[in-house]
Amino acid sequence: MGYIGNYSLCICFPKKFGTTEAGPPVDVKEVFMEYAGGGTCMTVEQLRRFLVEVQGDAEASIEDAERIVEEVLQRRHYNVKFTKKALSLEDFHFYLFSVDLNPSLLNQVHQDMTAPLSHYFIYTGHNSYLTGNQISSDCSDVPIIKALKRGLRVVELDLWPNSTKDNVLVLHGWTLTTPVELIKCLKSIKEHAFSASPYPVIITFEDHLTPDLQAKVAQMVTQTFGNMLFYPDSDCVREFPSPEELRYRIIISTKPPKEYLEDKSLSSRRSNSVKEKDSDEDVWGRMSPDLTNDDEKSDCDTSEHSLCDGDNEACDRLLRPLGAPAYKNLISIPAGKPKGKLREKLKVELDKVRRLSLSEQKFEKATISHGTEVVRFTQRNILRIYPRGTRVNSSNYNPLIGWMHGAQMVALNMQGYGKSLWLMHGMFRSNGGCGYVKKPEFLMNVGPNDQVFDPKAKLPVKKILKVKVYMGDGWHLDFKQRHLNHWSPPEFYTRVGIEGVPADKTMRKTKKRNGNWTLVWDEEFIYPLTVPEIALLRVEVHEYNMSEKDYFAGQTCLPVSELRPGIRAVPLFNRKGEKFTSLGLLMRFEFVQVDI
Repeated sequence: MGYIGNYSLCICFPKKFGTTEAGPPVDVKEVFMEYAGGGTCMTVEQLRRFLVEVQGDAEASIEDAERIVEEVLQRRHYNVKFTKKALSLEDFHFYLFSVDLNPSLLNQVHQDMTAPLSHYFIYTGHNSYLTGNQISSDCSDVPIIKALKRGLRVVELDLWPNSTKDNVLVLHGWTLTTPVELIKCLKSIKEHAFSASPYPVIITFEDHLTPDLQAKVAQMVTQTFGNMLFYPDSDCVREFPSPEELRYRIIISTKPPKEYLEDKSLSSRRSNSVKEKDSDEDVWGRMSPDLTNDDEKSDCDTSEHSLCDGDNEACDRLLRPLGAPAYKNLISIPAGKPKGKLREKLKVELDKVRRLSLSEQKFEKATISHGTEVVRFTQRNILRIYPRGTRVNSSNYNPLIGWMHGAQMVALNMQGYGKSLWLMHGMFRSNGGCGYVKKPEFLMNVGPNDQVFDPKAKLPVKKILKVKVYMGDGWHLDFKQRHLNHWSPPEFYTRVGIEGVPADKTMRKTKKRNGNWTLVWDEEFIYPLTVPEIALLRVEVHEYNMSEKDYFAGQTCLPVSELRPGIRAVPLFNRKGEKFTSLGLLMRFEFVQVDI
């Protein structure tokens, strides 16, 4: 303390806030004491009992418990030899906080994969080739590769002629996006298609090509994929094959040429208003002027649903160059829309199946007036939903509205980040992350009076989920470059909520905790669920900031139906959905069945 004139001066030096390791939560200590029989070590047999009785692993064996003990001892005491294999309290806590040894979700495919494709939600991208916004970003195979490595199963490519009309480019039509050659995208898909999953990759073409270039595409596709390419048995697809039948296969989905050219000739006589538009294209991908003339139409029969009208020699001659398969023969999932109003488009036909595409606003309109018809349509047919064309910044809509109506291909822009993509990532962490998630039975069931699930119906609570947030750790490691406040104790809080049907949607928040970089909240939340089958548990961590917006400090989204009960390690992800190296939470999940 010094003096300046009549005033005293106190000079304070800030002390950088260090990190200390928090011990096990009270619940962990209590369960350890219970299963260790009051001793200081938990034996292999005692751990096995814990796995069965607390963690719900009914089939856990002595070998499973022994493997865990050996792995924990190796990691924590790698240079120490033990005469008896057992875990101390600290070892037990280390095991519980290890994501690979104690995951919150199963990491393997466990659902029935032998049903038709229409029985599954499928991991689907929109404009998969764009690196950024919908107007001026580059087109590239890089985002396609990244998405496939994440587990994406449906890749969308917009096909356009080059300036000399002798080759095919992939780009977002009528925009400033720079193109990429189709052949480059196809080769990258071939190389990376099955890096994350053995189940089929579906390529949807948004086709703006002349018949000659369609034939060129058929040749490219055939030569690139060879035996990987799946061909339908006949022109008429009466039922889709299963993911199991299609392992390691590439599937093409687009409009058959006859229907495509019909739509183009019809579009030339229509207004270009967004209000009237209802096609696979968004508002930026309107028709190429080269394909709007009536004289471009095929000689094929132009009746509705011409896929099953039989072969037409004139059409085949137009589409098939010598030695190359016809473009239409590559199409395993035919896309098309019956003419007429929305109810007609959702009409279910007994002798054929197809893919229907609706923009998010068209789909929302359909759910308001024809919700049960949408559910009925998706029991046999495939419904694809895509973002409205005004989402020029590549933002997304809430995918849950699609899933609760049975839509299989809920297409999102994969190049950004945000809540919608977090929900998408969460849904497709199901079933081992293979990109195909079996739709719940209630979406496939047909009642005695031919009734189907009504998404608007008020339902009773079916299950109660109890979630306890114990603690979190790793911020001092994963966020060291992000300059969180190192000069005072950080205050973190966790938001924990449910995304699902409107009746189940809620978000809760823990109290703010400070003191060190390993946070202990020890708070429990209870969630009554009416439709637990499609509910997602959403978790976000934030650092409180008094003067500005709170800092983002990690997130995850987990499918409720796949949560493993007990005390589990939960990894956290950044805004783009990439997993942090060290950051995670210790949580407990408990389900209570409700008698209805």
